Amino acid sequence: MSKHVVVGSGQVGAHLAAALITRGHEVVVVTRSGSGPEGAVKVAADVADRDRLIEITKGADVLYNCVNPKYHRWLTDWPPMAASFLAAAEATGAVYAMLGNLYPYGPVSVPMTEDLPLASPNPKFQVRAQMWADALAAHEAGRIRVTEVRGSDYFGPGATDQSYMGDRFLVPLRAGKTIQLIWPADMPHSWTYLPDVADAMIMAGSDERAWGRAWHVPTTEPQSFRQMGARLAALLDRPAPRMTQLPWPLLRVAGLFTPMIGELRHVRYQFTSPFVLDSSAFQRTFGLAPTPMDQALKATLDA
Repeated sequence: MSKHVVVGSGQVGAHLAAALITRGHEVVVVTRSGSGPEGAVKVAADVADRDRLIEITKGADVLYNCVNPKYHRWLTDWPPMAASFLAAAEATGAVYAMLGNLYPYGPVSVPMTEDLPLASPNPKFQVRAQMWADALAAHEAGRIRVTEVRGSDYFGPGATDQSYMGDRFLVPLRAGKTIQLIWPADMPHSWTYLPDVADAMIMAGSDERAWGRAWHVPTTEPQSFRQMGARLAALLDRPAPRMTQLPWPLLRVAGLFTPMIGELRHVRYQFTSPFVLDSSAFQRTFGLAPTPMDQALKATLDA
């Protein structure tokens, strides 16, 4: 049994902690509120307090960064937390496993691979790119061991209201009502299954072949909203759901009053053209395949 420190207990952190507990590890979950799954040691702490995070991480084999501040707070919240994570990894020797995302790539016209430049012009996404650059520099200097795992939009059991495949999609689908979309219904898009994210994080944190580079979570072939809706409906033995798209100007106006809606303009490119994740490098290196889509969707409905 080894010790694992999971910082954050959202849709990924909760899955990760539960998976580690199932494997018989000692798991410490760190959040501001002290929440976490049963079987974990739950610690309330401010992640930006580096001395406190170092204290918590002592004796850990792996330190996982599964924190996810609100998008409109990335510029202020991420830098002090990122510095704290680096300090804790360096002071304790724990492998630093970062949960990343695809935003730093910016708009691309090809399937995304890990060797693409982190070229987004968006200042918020540049913060995430800088976090990885700083961690990688520390790794190459021999100060820490680090890896980053990146997935596309999440779905699955425990998905939050931030998920486009969460309740705002599933509730009307189950009720046989029209699904209101904020993006086009027929654009190919990669969807990453939450339990697959947890498995990839565990593999990356424990296998030295993963250290010193970023990886994409095993992810199935892209599906449009309409295709996802049809597959979900078939599992429920119902006809494919109706879908409508809300006008973009209406959302822009709503964004003036609601910060999270206002942030949608920064990710619109991900849904108005194909957004495809290539995870073949991880699958080839570690032999970990994505959960088949229909199996993942059935588990999502059952949850």
